[in-house]
Parts: sequence; structure tokens; C-alpha cells
Amino acid sequence: MSLESTASAQPAVRGQLPARHDPDGVPGPRVSVVIPAYNEGVAIVPVLDRLFEAVTLSCEVLVVVDFPEDSTVPVVEQYAVNEPRIRLEVSSYGRGPANAIRYGIDRATAPVTVVTMADGCDDPLQIDDLARLVERGVAVAAASRYMAGGQQVGGPYLKGLISKAAGRSLRVFARIGTRDATNSFKAYSTAFVREVGIESRAGFEIGIELTAKARRLRRPVAEIPTIWLDRQAGVSNFRVAQWIPKYFKWYRFAFGPRMTAEQLRARHARRAAALQPESRPAALQSANPQSGNPRPGSPQSANPQSAASPTKED
Repeated sequence: MSLESTASAQPAVRGQLPARHDPDGVPGPRVSVVIPAYNEGVAIVPVLDRLFEAVTLSCEVLVVVDFPEDSTVPVVEQYAVNEPRIRLEVSSYGRGPANAIRYGIDRATAPVTVVTMADGCDDPLQIDDLARLVERGVAVAAASRYMAGGQQVGGPYLKGLISKAAGRSLRVFARIGTRDATNSFKAYSTAFVREVGIESRAGFEIGIELTAKARRLRRPVAEIPTIWLDRQAGVSNFRVAQWIPKYFKWYRFAFGPRMTAEQLRARHARRAAALQPESRPAALQSANPQSGNPRPGSPQSANPQSAASPTKED
């Protein structure tokens, strides 16, 4: 049976666009939605309800947690009993939102990947439009709070001020293609992400990292307006002082000259090699409790996974 006849034989679902097919004719999702989560518990249920109500494209939803004991795990497992499009993933890349997002994108099967938050701040009605922009050829499609029609409701004033200033200056001076480079709510070409890689290992700076890389490679970036609402339940763990230096690193990177993907990968390889313990003097390795051989009784020896994982975007 041909792919055309296979597709026509499938019952139509109102509001559901046709799925993509792999070479064997098996339907595949058009968009993978990656949601990093940290101890959301039952608070994630209304977020998932709104998402599945809003998204009409064929999709898979990957909820990624840091460890099996996360309170989100049993809730998502129960949710999956009646919703086959959702999948729970336990990251093996280490703790933190950046590692959770990396892990989810690595396991995405669709040509478009959307990253959105578990706290309900993002509007899932934008997911279809963001995904379609990527299907039309952009590498990064951003949901923008700072363009006409967009808005940020609530949230810390200082964080919003810094984010808006960074986004507007990147738009004007680096011509980065969006006024909201720092927002984590974005759609990506999955192939583009795998081509350039993700270097972030801490917070939510992945959004600005991939946008800056798209600019340096001269890949197209587009945006649509969104209304961002501060979370209504729970407490944000966004670490402004801790993560601003990491955002600033990619802010500066966006202003550099044009690069090729090969040059970008070579740059990453050099930086990764420079951070390897083997490249440090042996005396420094033995004196550093984070070198992989912590001193007995040190905090790293007692609890190697003591860092908490926040779940707030920007």
C-alpha cells in the first residue's frame, strides 16, 4: 500500500493535521514538546491539560525530570495511562534545567522541537504557530513578550528589566531576529540543534545560546507575540545572580562574526578540552574537591548531587 493510500485510510480527527510518516509509512509526530520539570507534582496536570487542548499538530510530549523520586513522576505516569502522546524521561545528563532540556531534545523524534515550561507560564496556543515557522525554514522561532502584541504579566521587576534590555539591544545591534532572545519558550529545528550542539549545563540560558548560534551561522530566526503569566502555584527557583553571567556569555557571543557549523563545533571541542581535569596541573586537581576525587568528608563526597534544579524560564 502506498503512503498516500495509507494516509487516506486513517480516520480524520477534527482539528488534527496529518502526521508525518517515516520511510516505512509509520506516522510520526510533527512536533516534539520538551518540558523540564522539578517536583511539580499534581500542579503539572492543568498545564498538560491546556497543552493537549491547544496543540492540533501531531505531537509527542516529553516530560523530563532529574531523578526517579521526583514528585512529578507518578503524576505523569498516571496521566500517560489515558494519553499515549506523553512520555516520561529521567535524565542521565546530571541535574538542572539545562541538562533536562538537552536530554529531552536528544530524545525528540520530530523534526521540530518546542521547549516550554512545567509551571504554566507559557501559552500553549503558540506551539502550533511556532512549529509551523520552523517547518517553513527558520532555525529558531521565539515566543516574544517584548514585541507588539506580547506582554509579561508578573514576575520579578529586575529580571524583567534586564531581559527586556538584553532582548532589544540584541535585536537592534546584533540583528538577532527576535526581541526576546532570553525566553525559553521557543521552537527549534531539531536538526539545527543537533548540528550546533548545546553547551549550557546550568540554567535556562539554552534559549539565548541557540539563538546566538543561529545568528552567528546566519540561520533565520523569527518571532511571534506571546503573553507570559507568572506562575500561579509554587515558588520560582530562578537564580538571577547565579545565571546572569551565563546569559551574558551568550549575549556577547551573538555579536561575533559569521561562523560555519564546523568552526562552531571546533570551538566547542577546544573549550571542552580546556575544562578536562587532565589539562590541569596535578597539584590543582588534588586540591580541588570537584576534580572527581573529592577529599573524604567534603560536601561533594557526602552528596555529589546536592544541587537543586529550578523550573523557571527566562
